Amino acid sequence: MTRINLLPIRATKKKETAKQQIMILIVAVAAVIAAGLAFYTVTFAKVSGIKAEITRSETELQQLKTKIGEIDNIKKLQDEVKKKLDVLNTLRKEKTGPAARLVSLSDLTPDKLWLTNYKEVSGKITISGFAYNEDLIATFLQNLQKSDLFSDVELVVSEQKEISNVKVKKFDISCMVKGFVKEEPKGTKVAPKASQKK
Repeated sequence: MTRINLLPIRATKKKETAKQQIMILIVAVAAVIAAGLAFYTVTFAKVSGIKAEITRSETELQQLKTKIGEIDNIKKLQDEVKKKLDVLNTLRKEKTGPAARLVSLSDLTPDKLWLTNYKEVSGKITISGFAYNEDLIATFLQNLQKSDLFSDVELVVSEQKEISNVKVKKFDISCMVKGFVKEEPKGTKVAPKASQKK
């Protein structure tokens, strides 16, 4: 009977099995690390996206707050303008002297431009107010120049101001009443007649 020594074959098989198990372990660890990195990358990207969205939302919220403030200011200005228009409508019914000019002035005033002062002395008129931009002031000046009631229209001052966090242009305009004839005071005409009676 022949004896065959199988020990070296078994040892070789054990070594190969051990190598295979080590390889499987290395592949499994690498797969776990790769899966972890992929999960981390995806999660990090989502967190970055959410942070960017939060920042964008905060910026939009700030812009909306600013717009709401502007809208509130516009509503206040509209209320003031409405009151002034009511006064002008009352004056329009009277249509005498400066009242007629004020009525015309309300028609010549563009939207988003409002008047704060109107003064008329001896045919010279000064007008003050605010507008959202210089184009509105220019339009108002052109409207005054085209009018049959005003002449020698001149922009005296135009400067930027801030009202309730809204930037506006403050302006002062001077002009003359078209065709104004300076009248002599009535008191000087009556005085000589009174002295003649004596």
